Amino acid sequence: MKKVKSRTAAVLLLAAAILAGIVFFITKLTLNGSDWAAFSANGNVYSGGMLATGTVYDRDGEVLAYMNDGERCFAQDETVRRATLHAVGDAQGNIGTGALKMFSSDLAGYDFVSGTYTVGNRGGEVRLSIDADLNVAAYNALDGRSGAVAVCDYETGEILCMVSSQTFDPADPPQLDADDTSGVYLNRVLSSTYTPGSVFKLVTLAAAIENIDDLYDRTFVCTGSYDVGGDTVVCSGTHGEINIEQALAVSCNSAFAQLALELGGDVLSNYAEKMGLTESFEISGISTAAGSFDIAADGSSLLAWSGIGQYTDLVNPAAMLRMMCAVAGDGSAPELTLKAQERSGLFSAKTRLLSADTAAKIREMMSYTVAYKYGAENYPGLELCAKSGTAEVGGGASPHAWFVGFITNTDRPLAFVVIVENGGYGSAAGGAVANAVLQAAVNQ
Repeated sequence: MKKVKSRTAAVLLLAAAILAGIVFFITKLTLNGSDWAAFSANGNVYSGGMLATGTVYDRDGEVLAYMNDGERCFAQDETVRRATLHAVGDAQGNIGTGALKMFSSDLAGYDFVSGTYTVGNRGGEVRLSIDADLNVAAYNALDGRSGAVAVCDYETGEILCMVSSQTFDPADPPQLDADDTSGVYLNRVLSSTYTPGSVFKLVTLAAAIENIDDLYDRTFVCTGSYDVGGDTVVCSGTHGEINIEQALAVSCNSAFAQLALELGGDVLSNYAEKMGLTESFEISGISTAAGSFDIAADGSSLLAWSGIGQYTDLVNPAAMLRMMCAVAGDGSAPELTLKAQERSGLFSAKTRLLSADTAAKIREMMSYTVAYKYGAENYPGLELCAKSGTAEVGGGASPHAWFVGFITNTDRPLAFVVIVENGGYGSAAGGAVANAVLQAAVNQ
């Protein structure tokens, strides 16, 4: 009798262990099945180390990448191929942040019941949030220059345009030398950082609004430069006596140097962090590059320069785009996405970057900047709020041109960021690119 009981207990213990193993396996399969299916050693999904299944579309259903007789093919139009390269990726997988790489589990066509089996072996489908036509408009506006352009819906977080240049035709990929520095594989929107120049003054402005009580009652006197302990902070002009709205509009280095020195490095660093410019974050599972803000000694000219976006300041374009979403709204930015209709704007997670009151004040000043400095007539049909930046890069090279902001047109809530590398003045080079893309968007 004792033997029977012992054997029964052993069988029950074995059955429990088997059941636990089955539960563990099913749990792991549920959580990791798509990743296992998209593993590069899976011959049903990969051929020669390259993804051999799946179709990528833009938001309107235009085919951007597909398989034909075992060969990875791309959009029929070469300009579309070049303009959407970094969003879609290349067949060889050299662009690590492209859809073909990052969304491979979706393109494998995996589901829990049938695995990677699909009728006709077509694989899965991914519909990106980007609009191929807007990408083409941005690509053409860059006109061969290196840089980055991104536009998103600041209510839903969907990225409608994401162009990185230099680029190439994925249907005819280049053979690059080991010492090539063109950066064609780098998505500059997601994976690069730049000296921000005067677009960083929006961070200093936010800190000043919330920490300097008499900011709106002050005037600043600009004589063309500002002396800091024997060092000179040079301004782009001689602006005379101006208030804070005018100081932002004319991008007065003298005024913002004074504000930076009064606020101090710890406060500026705190606001750069609060506004999301020093952190890496994810866009549909893709990690962005983190920016940086080094705290210079209080009272130093380096601190003054850091407050106007120079010194060692670095900003990622996608982070600046997210910040523009927050300023355009109530101070909170939606989670950015590269997949169409990945989430509803109503229910999407939001990140608070600044208070609603501060966002409203910055928004009003950015609108004033367009009217006072850039000329609203240069952006017909656009209810534009913007800030330019001319970022000195040293080495005798022309500065990078930034232009960031948003439009408040009722039917097109769009935020944008433009960087033209070595493009010169921000409002001239960057503003022209932004205008081209936004005009294409509102006139669709």
